[in-house]
Parts: sequence; structure tokens; C-alpha cells
Amino acid sequence: NGLVRHYYLRNRPEQGDLQVNLAPKHDRHRSSHDIALEARELLEGLDAPEGTVIRVAEIPPGPPVISTLLAEIYGPDAETRRAIATEVRRVFDEVDFIVDTDDSFGQPRPRLRFAIDQDNLEFLGVEQQAVYDTLTALMGGVSVGYSHRGEGRDPIEIAVRLPLDRLQVNEWLLATPVPSATGIVELGEVVEVTREPSSYPIFRRNGRFAEMVMGELAGAYEAPIYGMLAVEDALAERGLDIEVRLHGQPAYASSPILLWDGEWEITYVTFRDMGAAFAVAILAIYLLVVGQFSSFKLPLVILSPVPLTLVGIFAGHWLLGAPFTATSMIGFIALAGIVVRNSILLVDFIRHRRSADVPLRAVLLEAGAIRITPILLTAAAAMVGAAFILVDPIFQGLAISLLFGLASSTLLTVLVIPAIYVLLRDDHRPLEEPPAPADAEQPG
Repeated sequence: NGLVRHYYLRNRPEQGDLQVNLAPKHDRHRSSHDIALEARELLEGLDAPEGTVIRVAEIPPGPPVISTLLAEIYGPDAETRRAIATEVRRVFDEVDFIVDTDDSFGQPRPRLRFAIDQDNLEFLGVEQQAVYDTLTALMGGVSVGYSHRGEGRDPIEIAVRLPLDRLQVNEWLLATPVPSATGIVELGEVVEVTREPSSYPIFRRNGRFAEMVMGELAGAYEAPIYGMLAVEDALAERGLDIEVRLHGQPAYASSPILLWDGEWEITYVTFRDMGAAFAVAILAIYLLVVGQFSSFKLPLVILSPVPLTLVGIFAGHWLLGAPFTATSMIGFIALAGIVVRNSILLVDFIRHRRSADVPLRAVLLEAGAIRITPILLTAAAAMVGAAFILVDPIFQGLAISLLFGLASSTLLTVLVIPAIYVLLRDDHRPLEEPPAPADAEQPG
């Protein structure tokens, strides 16, 4: 997570980390996410200098990303990109459930520039290398060797350098002696010190210039899609002329482009691949059922309960307040095979039991009465197995899909399959046909 978020690049004195190690789960009554939410509330009112950015980083349950909500800004030049990114960050700050906002360029920090006064340098007979060596020793120190004592993996550097409280450009520092051809001169006589803003950092995404606007989600919504929709609505209200892309890095940006990345990219790729896998699975099941029943229409009846699982899946996620994740999609795909098995049990019994002597509706009722037991046992066994992973933070979506999807599909399958049979192949015969008259003519 630290590598992906570029924490290893934070080596400046104004940057720092505070790591909080949590006790084992059985020693605390709150989840790590609840603790992170409280930590963010406690840090919200912290007295900090202007421009300070405080971010609460959690260890992600899935693949790490630079930020949960990440907007990549592309444009023709750096000024345009930074202007658009600044406006987008303002929108991030206005959305109440987007927190810990930041960007990739920040605020330029002041920088000291030491420039050699060439005229004085030649007049006083000072070599440029002598000035460079003096500045290097003053500002960075001089390494004189290493100590290999002890059992440490790395040797200890022995260096001569000024203490941190003396690293100030003042009269004392500028009075440092510098050797010259005629004797000793002061450093301030051969250099000029000026203050200037430092340049913006250069950020590239896959080799293309971009600026990043980052944020986390906490509060009403924690899925990136809600933050994306809120930001896009706010940008439209401001009349900001910017193209919004959901996937695919632009090869060239002659105008401003906003590309959503972060957890959305992982979600998009995962659901795209899962959707393709689901289509292949449905096609394979269809072909198997076609081979079994020698019909192209009957497999469609058998597959009709598959979408009914979504009724329970969405209801379960809504009741438990859980987001629809990639594992939820995996559960939906897995349910296709279980639900089709229940449909096959019904259809196979109906085909074998149906005859000219028995009305279709009577066969449908008999099929439901006889096959309901194995259907319920199959669903109950899968639901019991899924209940054990309901509290897992990663596989909770899978458990919800299996539990609620099976419950809804099992109940609806025994109703939908007979209803479709009645709609398509009803013989319009009552459940019990009246007996033939006693004096009716018997065939000879």
C-alpha cells in the first residue's frame, strides 16, 4: 500500500508518518475502519499551518490504489492542468462525504539559491570549486568514514556537519572562510543569496503528463461511484468545460480531460471481466441444457429464474447496508448454476410426468409439491455454508449474494417456472376434468 501511494517518496522534513498498530480482533470491540473514522474526526480540528494535508490511510481489503477517489487531469500544458485540478479539488472539498483531499502538485515551497558573483570571484582570486566545496560542507556535511562496530546490518556513517539549528543563512554562515589565491575571504563576498519559489513537481502517469486530485470517502457513501457522480454534477453546475472519461488514458490531450482512476478503475475492470465470465457461463449452461432436452426454447425457460436472484441480492445489500462489491458479483455468477439446477429439477419432472391424460396444471402442481423438498435442501445447504463468511470484510458481498439470492430465487423459481409453462404451453384444461356420462356411447 505504501509503494502504490508513493509513501517512499516522502523524504522531506515537513512530511511524516504516524503508524497506529491495532490490537488483535478479539481484544477490541471495534473494526479497524471504525477506528479510522474516529481518528479522522479527532484530527479534523487539529491546529496546523495553512496548506497542511492530513490523510488517514487504512490498509485496504483489496488491491491498493493511490487514493480511493482519484481524478487524473490531462491537458495541453502544465498551467492548464493545474488550473483545472485546483478547481476539481475545490469541488472535492465541497462534497461532504469526500475527505482527506489532496493533489499531486501542492504549493511551491520557498527555495534559497546561492549564485556565485563572478566579478568578485575573479577579483579575489577564488576558485569556483572552493566555493562549491564550502557550500557542500556547510549544507550537507562531509562524510569521513563508516563505523562497522556492532551487529547492525548497515555501517554507521561518520560525518562532520552542522547541527540543524545552525543551518540558517545569516551573517554567521556567510562569514565562513573560503580559501583564495591571496589568503582567506568570506563566503558572503563571493555568493549572492536569493529566495524564490521552487518549481512544481512533474508527475507522469504511464509516461503522460498528468495532475492528480485525490480524496477518500467517509460518511453517507463510501463507494467511489457516488463521489464521482457528485463531483461531475458540481462541475456541470460550474460550467467547467472538461471531458470526463471513465476508462482509458488519452493518447493526447489538446483540451482538458478528467479520467477517473483509483478504486473505480479496479471496480470497472473487475466487473467487466466478471460480466464476460458470466456471459460465458450462461452460454455454456444454455448449450448443456440444449443438449439434454434437445430444444432451443426450453433452456430459456430454465434460465429465466437467474435474474430473479438480483431481487434478493439487492435487497440483502440494502438491508445490511453493505456495498455491492466484486465478491458480490462472484456470488451472483455462482448462483446461476444453483438456480438452473432447481429449474432443471422442475422441468425434467414436468416433461416426464406430462401426458394427454393429465392436465398441465395438475402436473405443475404435482411437480412443485414433489420437487420442493430437494430444492429447499439444496438452497439451505448453500445458505448455511455462506452464513459463516457473512462477517468477513472481503467476502461479505459473496455471503450476502448467496444467502439472499438463494432465498429469493428458490421461492420465486417454484412460482415462475410453472407460470411460464402456463403462459407458453397451457392446454386450458381444468385441474380435474368432469367424468364422462354413464349412458355415453362406448366405442365398439
